[in-house]
Formats: sequence, structure tokens, C-alpha cells
Amino acid sequence: MAAEIRSDTRIERLTPDSATARLPELVELLTNTVHNGDAIGFLAPLAPGEAEAFWRDVIEAIRSPYRVLLAAIGEGRVAGSVQLDYSQRSNGLHRAEVMKLMVDTSARRRGIGRALMEEAGRIAEADRRWLLVLDTREGDNGVRLYSSLGYITAGIIPEYAKSSYTNEMHGTVLMYKLLPKQQPA
Repeated sequence: MAAEIRSDTRIERLTPDSATARLPELVELLTNTVHNGDAIGFLAPLAPGEAEAFWRDVIEAIRSPYRVLLAAIGEGRVAGSVQLDYSQRSNGLHRAEVMKLMVDTSARRRGIGRALMEEAGRIAEADRRWLLVLDTREGDNGVRLYSSLGYITAGIIPEYAKSSYTNEMHGTVLMYKLLPKQQPA
């Protein structure tokens, strides 16, 4: 079942040019997400230029065929994003890592995260990647979202990362999903 999101919101695969054009919005999305305390690999407050440097690295990465950047565009701006990182090793050409699902705090509870994840799955499947892996902070809403999308918990690593604001260590949940296998063309 496809996620229902507002009719004025669409999921778009960003190119290096379109991502560069939306760089200020992407920086705002990352800043908003980190300052909300979400666990996406950064600690709040972000250092000056840290969010822009991250997105410039992502823009460089999507120049290759091994990275996909999806954005939810709503009300004329980026409301969320997710990335797929395709394994480049010959023994892993069937898998991809789902990375950095972010939804702006003002756009949450509207199905944007689910729609981004579903589109990421469709793209991965079309690109003959049938094993998706991800990690998320133990206890976060992401665990419920990913489980509802068919992801299975493979395990939990305790004390994996430090939380913003509290400096507490938290575990990360490793999850995976097997998509239908696509036969070689």
C-alpha cells in the first residue's frame, strides 16, 4: 500500500544540480532534524558550516551511480529526505544501505517518512538491489516505522552513539528487508 501524503507533496529523486539548487533547504532540514535531537550521526548544536559540508559531500556522492538522494517536496520546499547507498563490492551488488531518513519537525505525522522509504524501496528494487539494511536509535519512532514497512530487526548494538543534549549513550537497532529478487536482464 502506497503512503498517502498531502497532494501538494511529491517525492523527487534529486540530481546534483537540483540538490545544489535546494542546498539551503537541505541545510535547514538537517539543522532542524539535529536540533530536534534525532539520531542521524550529528550532535547539536551543529558547528557553523557542518550541515552545508555534509550536503556538499552528498551532492558529490550522487554524481556516481552508487548513491541516490530522494527528497519530499511540499509547500515549495524540502520537507524530508532519505538516501540509498549501493554496495560497490562484487559480492554485495544486491544490497543497499538506507541512510539518513529526515523529516522536518513541522511536516511530521503526514506520511512523508513512509513515502520516502517506499520510494527508496521501489528504486532499489528497480536497480536490482533486493537487500536493504539500515540502523536506527533504539527506542525511536523509526523502529516502529521500519517494522511496519517490513524491516526485520537483526540485532542491537548497545552504547553505539551519544545523544544530543543528554550526552547519554544509546543503542542502535540494525534492521534489514528483503525485496523481491529481480532476474538479470
